[in-house]
Amino acid sequence: MASSGVNVLRYSALIAGISYGLYHQSEIYARNRKARIDREYQRQESLITQAKAEFKKKNMPPDSVTRGGEDPSDPKFDLEGYLTALMGEQAK
Repeated sequence: MASSGVNVLRYSALIAGISYGLYHQSEIYARNRKARIDREYQRQESLITQAKAEFKKKNMPPDSVTRGGEDPSDPKFDLEGYLTALMGEQAK
C-alpha cells in the first residue's frame, strides 16, 4: 500500500493537471472567440466599404458620370462640359 505522502503527491498532481487543463481550454476558447469576432468585424467592414462604393456610384451626379464623349458628332456631346474640362486641364 502506498504511503500517505505518495497519495498526497498523486492527488496534488491530479488537481494541478485538471486546473491546468481548464485554464488552457479557457485560453483556447478565448483565442478562438476573439478570432471569430475579428473575422466578423472584417466581413462587416468590407460590406460597408462595398456598400459605400455602390452608393457613391449610384448617386453620382449625371454630368460627372459622362461628358457625352469627346466626339463632336456624338448625339450626347456636351460642348460646355468639354470646354470646361479643357480649361481645367490647361489650368493645371
